[in-house]
Amino acid sequence: MGSIWELDFYSRPILDETNKKLWEVVVCESPSELDRSVESLFRYSQFCSSKQVNSVWLRQALEEAISQAPKPPSRIRFFRRQMNNMITKACKDIGITAVPSRRTIALNQWLQQRETDVYPNEPGFDSKAATKTSTSVRYQPLAPQPLPDALIGQKWAFVSLEAGAFEEMSEWDISFGEAFPLQMLGLAPETPIPGLIIFSSRALPMAGWMSGIELAFWKVSSESPGRLILETGAVESWVLANLSDKKTLQEAREFEKAKEKAQQVHFLAVQSDPQSEAFAGFWLLQELQLS
Repeated sequence: MGSIWELDFYSRPILDETNKKLWEVVVCESPSELDRSVESLFRYSQFCSSKQVNSVWLRQALEEAISQAPKPPSRIRFFRRQMNNMITKACKDIGITAVPSRRTIALNQWLQQRETDVYPNEPGFDSKAATKTSTSVRYQPLAPQPLPDALIGQKWAFVSLEAGAFEEMSEWDISFGEAFPLQMLGLAPETPIPGLIIFSSRALPMAGWMSGIELAFWKVSSESPGRLILETGAVESWVLANLSDKKTLQEAREFEKAKEKAQQVHFLAVQSDPQSEAFAGFWLLQELQLS
């Protein structure tokens, strides 16, 4: 099975000789394994004239990236929905599925690094255009939908683990899930990572369903009544649970405080019951600011 890639194709704050913005495709491998170093992830970038921006050029760039990669991707994630048609067609033409996703953690970090260390050193850098971050998108979230009846958990609980505990995650019994190395964010081992565990008699079907919808993050809704909202794909969201009492609302507020201190890193887990030592599902997540 191939790896998963994260892709962005958009204009950059660099002007060419005709005073038009250069475009750039950037591709990086999703860090799905906790024990992999960030430096070992495959990366590829190529600038493009605004006159060449189309799916044919992008397909050729992806073919070049694949020729340089240790292995081809099985699918490609992208967060910039206004480029949906072009990215989807280019990927389809080379037989790879493109997936709208807000789980582009490595790409988001790389773009921020390029904004600081790469673009300002390029001829034609436009400091005024650089004031708008490369990860900004037009984001119009959909109203949260109720979970399918068969996937509603019977119980749930707010929990917390120290960042250092995830070093052993590869040894945990997990049926479905995905993670990334916390060292890429520079989190100290003692940093509390907040999370939510959902307990369900249908834990495995629930985890299987979640594994197929591109989990992005979950959050506490600020609207009344309080709710736990699961964000997935490009714009979809689901109501995980309603917060009906003061004690639970306070726990929810503490969760958001802990998430902020942990650079928005948190996790979601699914188990059959509180006594189980296995996880039907476990996802390490980060809420990215893409709007």
